[in-house]
Amino acid sequence: MKYDYLIIGAGLAGATFTFMARRKGKKCLVIDKRPHTGGNIYCSSVENINVHKYGAHIFHTSDKEVWDFVNSLVEFNRYTNSPVANYNGRLYNLPFNMNTFYQMWGVKTPEEASAMIESQKQDILHKMRKDNINEPRNLEEQALALVGKDIYETLIKGYTEKQWGRECKDLPAFIIKRLPIRLVFDNNYFNDKYQGIPIGGYNKLIDKLLEGVEVKTGVDYFSDRGWWDSLAGKKVFTGKIDEYFGYRFGHLEYRTVRFEEELHECSNYQGNAVVNYTSRDVPYTRVIEHKHFEYFGNDVEKIPVTVISKEYSTEWRQGMEPYYPINDEKNGRLYSQYRELADMEPDTVFIGRLAEYRYYDMHHIIGKVLKADI
Repeated sequence: MKYDYLIIGAGLAGATFTFMARRKGKKCLVIDKRPHTGGNIYCSSVENINVHKYGAHIFHTSDKEVWDFVNSLVEFNRYTNSPVANYNGRLYNLPFNMNTFYQMWGVKTPEEASAMIESQKQDILHKMRKDNINEPRNLEEQALALVGKDIYETLIKGYTEKQWGRECKDLPAFIIKRLPIRLVFDNNYFNDKYQGIPIGGYNKLIDKLLEGVEVKTGVDYFSDRGWWDSLAGKKVFTGKIDEYFGYRFGHLEYRTVRFEEELHECSNYQGNAVVNYTSRDVPYTRVIEHKHFEYFGNDVEKIPVTVISKEYSTEWRQGMEPYYPINDEKNGRLYSQYRELADMEPDTVFIGRLAEYRYYDMHHIIGKVLKADI
């Protein structure tokens, strides 16, 4: 066999595994059915703006080993994720913090904010006690029990229903078991110690991970899997686990996202990288202005145009890009059946969000690969 590893998928999981395998002297061949490497963190260049083609990706972690690893490959900037919510033209800071509560109710102290939240929660808690309900039965009851009516109806309900394509009353409570509430004026979305974006975009990170390795794009592994398998002693599979096994037990389900990209003849469209549209009446969930990931302050004016992407959440169908696993009982049982088959293939590593039917942040997948037995 010509290679030690055939890596199927040139996204972050496959590329990181390839880097670590090559560091240990393994010879790898990487293939990907897309015309580019990078998977969902791939960036295109429009007017010198790095556009996150498959949705916004912000790297964040508290794992120093992971942070040092990625920074040993490329330099990261100081981007801090501070999204804004737009509800019928009114703007609110996210995550829920003292700025949000001031914008919502005019409260100015943590004590006032806590009192308002507690008073808002009492209606649903009283109703649950009256109906002898011990635990919230759905997402709506869970959210109301955590933050009350105003925040739920303004910032959670419409956005969540667009994301999942279902009424909040029909979604399980566990989706929103906890909501971050900060009684400080802090718009930093993540609690992690480190965060940022690779200077020059994520393609630079992927290129470093795949440096010196044979890579073939525009190649469908399933078009001739027997021949591809014959090239290497072991495989790393990062695609859909149900497809790998020929959908033997049926299809796993996903939510997906489609994007409408627009070029605007202005230097600054919305003043922030991420603006969530939380009203159900607005069809898209959020608008991403890509320039703000890498240009800060008045630097945005250095490029006289800007690129935005409107994101629409929708049901996944065959042929569409799968994004978010549906973490319900039905799909959990189905994945378990496929996992049993995967466990019977000791020479194949199944890794990543599609192969493991699990949503991963970028730092999680890198941390997992760094600890893998290669």
